[in-house]
Amino acid sequence: MAHYKIYGERAHLARHRSRLSDILHGCSTEFLKLPEEKRFHRFIPLEPEDFIRPADRTSAYTVIEISMFEGRAPETKRALLHAIMERVPAGLGIPVEDVEITIFETPRTNWGIRGKTGDELVLGYRVGSNIQQQ
Repeated sequence: MAHYKIYGERAHLARHRSRLSDILHGCSTEFLKLPEEKRFHRFIPLEPEDFIRPADRTSAYTVIEISMFEGRAPETKRALLHAIMERVPAGLGIPVEDVEITIFETPRTNWGIRGKTGDELVLGYRVGSNIQQQ
């Protein structure tokens, strides 16, 4: 399970929403091994005055927060981050400095999904080597 929140200026997100979603989902299926149908993206468009950024960032500045079950190896998360940092700038034609990503991991017991807690779910994919899947 992985949920994405993508923050950016309204005009930038409107122009790139579909392509950005495709890039992020491609990275999720490749590196997190999520099934194709598990796309959870929330775009949060902000007016320029509501999205304060450092002077060395452009109006394409994009913040990506990923919430996921804990248990993936550091190498997996590192590979996911590197892929996003490479593919988003290349795919959208924006500077790499304009992409920032944070991964938030939580225990499966802290998720409520489809009337169950995350640790009660039977998933069709593996989350990590230290979490048992049925």
